[in-house]
Amino acid sequence: METLCLLYLTDTSHVQYVQNAASIPGHRRKHGPVEEVGNEDRSGVDSAGKFRVHLFRSGDAAAYEPLVNTVISTLHNVMQTLQSVSMMHVGALEARRWAGLVFAAGPDDGVGLRIAFVTPDGARRDLDDWYRMVSRVGPHAADGSYARMEFECREAPPAASTLVLEWSRREDAVALRVTVKAPGRLEVIGDAPWGWEGRWEAEGGAAGAADAAEDRGWAAGEGGGGTGATAGHTGTGPAHGAATAAGDPPVWRARLNAAEIVAVFADGTEWCRAPDPGRGEVARGLEVADGEAGRVAMVAVWGGADPATRAAGLVGEVDRWVDHARAEWRRRRPRAAAHPGLVESIADNLMWMVLLQPETGRLYTPAGRRWIFPRPPAPGAADSREPDDWTIFGWDTFFNALLFAQASGELAWSTLLAGTESRYPNGNVPNWRSRRGGTPDRSQPPVGSFAALRLYRIHPDLESLSAAYAGLLAWSDWWVADKGGRPRRAGLTPGLLAWGSDTDLVPGPGRVPPWEEGASGHQRAAWESGQDDLPLWEEAEWDPGREVLAMSAVDLCSYRALDLECLARIARILGDEPTAHRLEADYGRLAATMNRVLWSERAGLYLDELPGGHSTRIAASNFLPLIAGIPSRRRARRMIETLRDPARFRGEWVLPTIPRNDPAFADQQYWRGSIWPPMNYLVLQGLRRYGFNELAAELAWKGAKMFLRDRARTGMCRENFDSRTGEGCGQRFQSWTPLLALGALEELGDQPPG
Repeated sequence: METLCLLYLTDTSHVQYVQNAASIPGHRRKHGPVEEVGNEDRSGVDSAGKFRVHLFRSGDAAAYEPLVNTVISTLHNVMQTLQSVSMMHVGALEARRWAGLVFAAGPDDGVGLRIAFVTPDGARRDLDDWYRMVSRVGPHAADGSYARMEFECREAPPAASTLVLEWSRREDAVALRVTVKAPGRLEVIGDAPWGWEGRWEAEGGAAGAADAAEDRGWAAGEGGGGTGATAGHTGTGPAHGAATAAGDPPVWRARLNAAEIVAVFADGTEWCRAPDPGRGEVARGLEVADGEAGRVAMVAVWGGADPATRAAGLVGEVDRWVDHARAEWRRRRPRAAAHPGLVESIADNLMWMVLLQPETGRLYTPAGRRWIFPRPPAPGAADSREPDDWTIFGWDTFFNALLFAQASGELAWSTLLAGTESRYPNGNVPNWRSRRGGTPDRSQPPVGSFAALRLYRIHPDLESLSAAYAGLLAWSDWWVADKGGRPRRAGLTPGLLAWGSDTDLVPGPGRVPPWEEGASGHQRAAWESGQDDLPLWEEAEWDPGREVLAMSAVDLCSYRALDLECLARIARILGDEPTAHRLEADYGRLAATMNRVLWSERAGLYLDELPGGHSTRIAASNFLPLIAGIPSRRRARRMIETLRDPARFRGEWVLPTIPRNDPAFADQQYWRGSIWPPMNYLVLQGLRRYGFNELAAELAWKGAKMFLRDRARTGMCRENFDSRTGEGCGQRFQSWTPLLALGALEELGDQPPG
């Protein structure tokens, strides 16, 4: 009788040989069906490159033991190579690296490259200096096959591109090309992001490089630089191998824990003194004369037996490689018919925002590359306020996951799980959290289950949904957990909620950024709302006894209802029926209380509850009951009357955070009148839920056109927009701004089921 024999590999150290494929628990669930073949062994790698299988039949499995041993050995070696290739994350993965790359082989393991530029008058552009020099973001393929960034080297506001950085990845190799059309010195600096231990070791290149550098005033020999054939070695350890001969290309090597990486430069650059050789930095430079163009080309290779030889063989093909990658990405990149700017504006901006949590190796997306908060000083150390290793914001992260669904399901789930895993042990997904700091006292709007449910419908992944579910459920329960005999965020009427802050959990002095030092409870509660300076919060006093604003907030109650509804649906998908029943019952009680207490027939809106009755002020967030399914059809139509009123919310530029006739509208400062992408997107979903399709289409396309117009004019992805002019305001590059494009993209039929 034939015996089915299956060899499969789960990772590089775990090889199993079994005599019956059916004995592998969950084999079909994890790996899918395996093709049965005859006596001949065959192999295949799944699309993610994660495992390899060999399947064969034999009447006597023992007779095949030598073959099995050979296959095991071969697969082990192959998978070690595949793992080193697939594990390497490449990109501008460190926040200050506006112009540069990180090669991350694993947690706290890798090296970096960055671009610097020195003008003829000595002004230096490096790291954060590039923030105001960005002139164009993208294109950027999710698989790293092609990426491009453009900068303006001059002091004038970015209006042109005088420096173009392009790179392209092919599995275990990356080609980098930098082109500059401005007089000055272009530098490529090899460094160690986050203070990693990995270091580049520079080998000399052409003979006489140090003399040429000295002639140009580049201080050859300073900082440990050598002369002759080994010029460029920084003193971080002996140069690798023998000295290179004259005419050999310059080489940098880095020995990492998981792999060796070798970078080879094409002709044209010369050794120059790195900005910080004491930290093991190395550098190569290129002088560019006025009216000329300069070009730096480099190939980095890792894995395999001889990466240096492979890199040297590829470096002469950088132009052909990068040009082909650019053309290929133009051909195959996802597009929306007749509206090509929509998908591009989402993918390009979000891909450039992807950063790395260095200690875990996880990719995540911050609120923006500038939103990395300072690290708290070590005990007894001076307060240098250096940026922390990463910073995750609550609701920004979940909106980013939704956006990533248009580019990469893998990155979308990674971003969402980074958000749920930022939670504290009590379940709180905080306002923000960094590697060394955070806000254990407060959270942000609970939109995580809404994002997870929509993401699952676009990119079904039960394992990721299940991983997110535990954190989302803990977060949901955190809002109403017992605190002094009442729910944590209890509003004025039992069953309703208010924004707050747990004072006893506020980090002590020096543990928060300077602007949060000494913040009042009222301000911390406003930060929890996500609408930091919304005028409506001025109507509510801080209740120090209950540690909440003395109100019942329409927006928080709506977020809570949406969270309960979406979480119940997730529970059913995962087969957790008891929890689904509990959440649905909680939703029903909350909806009934909102309809009884917060609805104002006179105003035709749900209004915040204050100690003296309903608030007289409203905001765009007063329409959030629509997305949570709270109002009846009749009440929903009443609400739309306010939204259609040009004296309040309707207009050429929509949706303002507060009505146009509010006394604070002229401020156009943050949430005092500006247009914010997340609020536009949430209200848009509410309009669609109730079938107000014409108004939804108007809101979606006006928002998209405003965003794309500003992006085309400035090259930026602004934080918010002026409701009077449609011009971008706030941070230059914000991760969630393409929500304005996503809303319009959904109008074209790409909207997931409701």
